[in-house]
Amino acid sequence: MGFDLVTFGECMVRLAAPDRMRLEQARHLEVTAAGAEWNVAVNVARLGHRTAWASRLVDNWVGRFIAGEARTHGVDTSQVVWTEFDGIGKVRNGLYFLEHGAGPRASNVVYDRAYSAISGMSFDMVDWKSLLSQTRWLHGTGITPALSETVAETTVKVFRMAAEMGVTTSYDLNFRSKLWPSKRAIEVNSQIAPYISVMIGNEEDFEKALGVKAAGIDQNYAKLDPASYEPVAVEVKKKFPNIQWIGTTLRDAKTGLLNDWRVILYDGTRLYTSKAYENLEIVDRLGGGDSFASAVIASFLEGRQDGQEIAEFAGAYSALAHTFPGDMNWATREEAAKAAKGASARVSR
Repeated sequence: MGFDLVTFGECMVRLAAPDRMRLEQARHLEVTAAGAEWNVAVNVARLGHRTAWASRLVDNWVGRFIAGEARTHGVDTSQVVWTEFDGIGKVRNGLYFLEHGAGPRASNVVYDRAYSAISGMSFDMVDWKSLLSQTRWLHGTGITPALSETVAETTVKVFRMAAEMGVTTSYDLNFRSKLWPSKRAIEVNSQIAPYISVMIGNEEDFEKALGVKAAGIDQNYAKLDPASYEPVAVEVKKKFPNIQWIGTTLRDAKTGLLNDWRVILYDGTRLYTSKAYENLEIVDRLGGGDSFASAVIASFLEGRQDGQEIAEFAGAYSALAHTFPGDMNWATREEAAKAAKGASARVSR
């Protein structure tokens, strides 16, 4: 039957302090699965497509929880490489701890993911040629290659093979300064970018993870100025002409609970901007970018070509992602369509 989408990357267990507490205040933690590529596989499956997630997990409760949550939402996990648990965690599944922000206090993430199973994932652990031969789209992010030299090499090889086999590819740069320095990120991502069809990132991602900084760019991004983004998109397209579409999300975090939000797509000739979601009340800000990527991927899988239509749907879908706890998006296609048209938030009866 094959897959509409395969994603490749790490998923962790997210442990969040409740009620916007500091972690040191909390006496219990909220447990969910979370990881950029995992999030996209789940979201696109919930939008009605056949998806699979390729990764490596240790066979303990953390790994089984992650895989089980994926299957609950219809994601195929047959491409997960399982590793025996040694009892003490010399090879392990990643965790991260989250404090939700409020007012002037920003949200904060603390990683506990060193020596995770995927960091030792070599290219030959999955039959990529067979998998990609039955796949329409491959998605990944710049988080996974940041985890180790081994998985960085694997990521480059996977995307090269996908492009050579005619599979559409997308890649969210997702620069994480806690995982690797900018210089190394640029080195690795510059090897991956020639094989990407749809590139996603904000101005910081393009500068620190791809080495592209357009002249005249300043803090205007924080004020949701779409025009400020176009010079960066133009430079990326010039450097990597194989990239067909470039996308980003623009966020003005007024407080930890109140953001303005909109998204942008660029096709090499025109900038498409969604409506702005002003004073968006934040339940959970993590996963918004993954929801944007998910909506863009789903739209192209469904044959949509109108950049403005895709931007509006992706903007609405990703805005709604902020209204649910957890990294994945519980919004339906119908809710996103209504939000894109400016539907009221009155009770639906």
